Amino acid sequence: MDRAEQELDILERISQILSDGLELGQVFQRGMSLLSDRLNVQRATLVLEDEASQAFRIIAAVGLTTEEMARGRYSAGEGVTGRVIATGTAAIIPDVRLEPDFLNRTGSRPSLSTANAGSGGGTAVLAREAAPISFICVPVKNADRIVGAISVDKPFVDQPTLYADARLLTIIAGSIAQTIRIHQVVQMEKDQWLRENEQLRDNLRSKYRFDNIIGSSPAMLDVLAVIGQVASSRATILLLGETGCGKELVAKAIHYNSPRRDKPLIRVNCGALSPQLLESELFGHVKGAFTGAIRDKIGRFEAADGGTLFLDEVGTLDPSLQVKLLRVLQEREFERVGDHRTVKVDVRVIAATNLNLEEEVRQGRFREDLYYRLNVVTVSLPPLRNRREDIPRLIDHFLDRFNRENHRQLRKISRDVLNTLLRYPWPGNVRELENAVERAVVLCQGEEFSDDLLPLQIRLFAHQGRGDAGEQSVEALASRLADLAMKEHETREGQIYDLVMQEVEHRLIREALDRNDGVKTRTADFLGINRNTLNKKVKDYGIEAVD
Repeated sequence: MDRAEQELDILERISQILSDGLELGQVFQRGMSLLSDRLNVQRATLVLEDEASQAFRIIAAVGLTTEEMARGRYSAGEGVTGRVIATGTAAIIPDVRLEPDFLNRTGSRPSLSTANAGSGGGTAVLAREAAPISFICVPVKNADRIVGAISVDKPFVDQPTLYADARLLTIIAGSIAQTIRIHQVVQMEKDQWLRENEQLRDNLRSKYRFDNIIGSSPAMLDVLAVIGQVASSRATILLLGETGCGKELVAKAIHYNSPRRDKPLIRVNCGALSPQLLESELFGHVKGAFTGAIRDKIGRFEAADGGTLFLDEVGTLDPSLQVKLLRVLQEREFERVGDHRTVKVDVRVIAATNLNLEEEVRQGRFREDLYYRLNVVTVSLPPLRNRREDIPRLIDHFLDRFNRENHRQLRKISRDVLNTLLRYPWPGNVRELENAVERAVVLCQGEEFSDDLLPLQIRLFAHQGRGDAGEQSVEALASRLADLAMKEHETREGQIYDLVMQEVEHRLIREALDRNDGVKTRTADFLGINRNTLNKKVKDYGIEAVD
């Protein structure tokens, strides 16, 4: 292979090395090792600016020990390397023994020794070798700025070879400079991402402080006392409460006030997926484990390693998954779907359910041993109807939030509207109140929170409770309902009948289920309808009930 072919081959291989995404030191080590093999380079160094000390130091080398690299520090203009950095001009030295500015700062060349005090203080003097060693040092430029230098030494062959080597090293220095720029950009983006990530974490910690949870009722004060005490532990926590009462908010508050706050909080809705999909979601799978598994996938337990896994609707877990969850809670280990290798994790589990798990255990639908594993610390969240004194503060909070988000100024709430909101039973709990306030803000035309901004079911409740003469009869209520419904849906001509009947039916079924403790069999008998019809209505309206 002639010189031109050799240089092309070297540059092609250097380009491959630079594109491998390695750290800068690794890139230089591999590139200079290639030159060592192809061009008989004995030593090579990459010198870059150390911003902390404002000096230049060796950050990567070939043919030098760690101690020798540590000694390689230069100021601009100091020695040959410093001169190249200061001037931006390459130094090509046929015989380093004859160069008075050569410092041998690293001490890696035993044939050169430092002059004594009488010889000029730091200038290298000769210690003759059998064969001359040439030294090439070229600048590394980032745009118009010199950021470092690359140097090599190798046995001197002849002048043409020396200058050919210098030309090749200059090209390589340009590629190294481009890699430095890329690394700097990546590092800047990484630093910015870390700052933004830390800011987001700080915001989350601030948002989910215990004192930010709205609740001064005795029931909520008991909840706050318990979660404040257990947050710093690693104990499994079971959150009990009706839908919409704030179980996820409490789970986030526990996580962001725990030692795991800087690690992930991962949420899984156990009732939203089939058992097969949920198993893969929780534990991951390997390629080929089932149809459609085209690549390995980690599960939520692995993703939450070091942090917290929030298992919502845990009472709906399939029995086979209950066994696997029990093992993770006991052993802190599991296998991915289709894999035999055991994965160990450090995950805190917070589980939540709106079901009566003791009853589920008695009915044989939930494992007793898993129930006791989950039930290390139980936190029962009260429904909104049991903490009515918190409603005014919640209304103010939601008004502030939705006014800000929607650029509205809904502020003035009448005593009648407030009394209605205080008396309403809130079957959907805090979530229903939040939705009602958001609806009012979106539909408002000014600052007055009037009753016509309330959802239809709350207005019906308000009119029913006022006790006006004749208003308590079914006929009067039906007449009032028709009037309200037409006002509510007057812009949806042709759909009014279906919309009103759906709302009445939805409300009727929910009230009947509440009266019969949520048991569908008794509710169907109470309403005088077929149980299959009730099952379909319950499913269509998304109402929770007991079989």
